[in-house]
Amino acid sequence: MPEISKFYGILIYMYVDDHNPPHFHVIYEGDEAMIDIKKLF
Repeated sequence: MPEISKFYGILIYMYVDDHNPPHFHVIYEGDEAMIDIKKLF
């Protein structure tokens, strides 16, 4: 999984061929969150 950003110990990753809806993963001190990207239009 490609690393998009790393700052203050927070890692942000995005899988290219992962499931829908489009989303990214955030990892901090062993905890992980998955954030969906919603279409506004």
